Amino acid sequence: MKNIATFSICIALFGFGCSTKNEQTTSTPHVVATTGMLYDAVINIAKDKVTAEAIMGPGVDPHLYKATQGDLSKFNKADLVVYNGILLEGKMSEILAKLGRQKLVVAAAESIPKHMLKSAIGYKDAYDPHVWFDINRWKYAVKSISKSLVSLDSTNQAFYQKNTTEYLLQLDSLEEYVIQRLKEIPKDQRILVTAHDAFVYFGDAYNIQVEALQGISTVADFGLKDIAQITDLIIDNNIKAIFVETSVSEKSINAVVTGCRERGHDIRIGGYLYSDAMGEFGTEEGTYIGMFKKNIETIVEALK
Repeated sequence: MKNIATFSICIALFGFGCSTKNEQTTSTPHVVATTGMLYDAVINIAKDKVTAEAIMGPGVDPHLYKATQGDLSKFNKADLVVYNGILLEGKMSEILAKLGRQKLVVAAAESIPKHMLKSAIGYKDAYDPHVWFDINRWKYAVKSISKSLVSLDSTNQAFYQKNTTEYLLQLDSLEEYVIQRLKEIPKDQRILVTAHDAFVYFGDAYNIQVEALQGISTVADFGLKDIAQITDLIIDNNIKAIFVETSVSEKSINAVVTGCRERGHDIRIGGYLYSDAMGEFGTEEGTYIGMFKKNIETIVEALK
């Protein structure tokens, strides 16, 4: 995963050391989350008791993202910073961990028990950070955010706990929907081919074989050998469709489509999947539940 420039880190740390009470004058706590998924959890729990914003919007690849000076200023001024952790945010994770010595910062996904995390192939002593694609694992992150909000604003503890309970029930309903819809795909067609390995937890949780050209980070390269291996898999299993990700270039998947067609197999693009980012804020796909449902609808309709 790409590192943020050393200059940015130095500026960030300098800024963190120079913050003043005068910079935080809002009447409600201000929460800054790195990704849309985390932001959505915050607003489902806190609603109008906080002001919240996400650093990375729709279509943004967190593996390639470089924090701007504006982002670093937002982190500095926030009352609570929520990030995924498990190295999703790359070098920015180090900045946020250091900021945690001065203010409330939570790496929500790092609340998931270690035995429930999947090793990141190609990265020594690292875990796959794409935990939000297993709803049960994601619940740990939601609960972690809830606890952080209570620590930030204990006056509204009962409000946050009530909303957390209700949101977790919504996630239970989402999982039931996912399981039922996936049953529509014939067992021999439950193979999900994507650009990069963002769906390992999804495959593990819902019994779907997941194959990708690139590893867990889009920084990883792919070559002719990778394309040939995926092409063989598609032809051998007579797979109908493969998928593009909204936050990843289509280049790799288009290379696979070309390879299949050159060998007489008519593969098609099954649609776009949300992987490292959600849809536009204010839309159904701009919510965690809506994004997840849209992915399921796309996968099922293409593979059944």
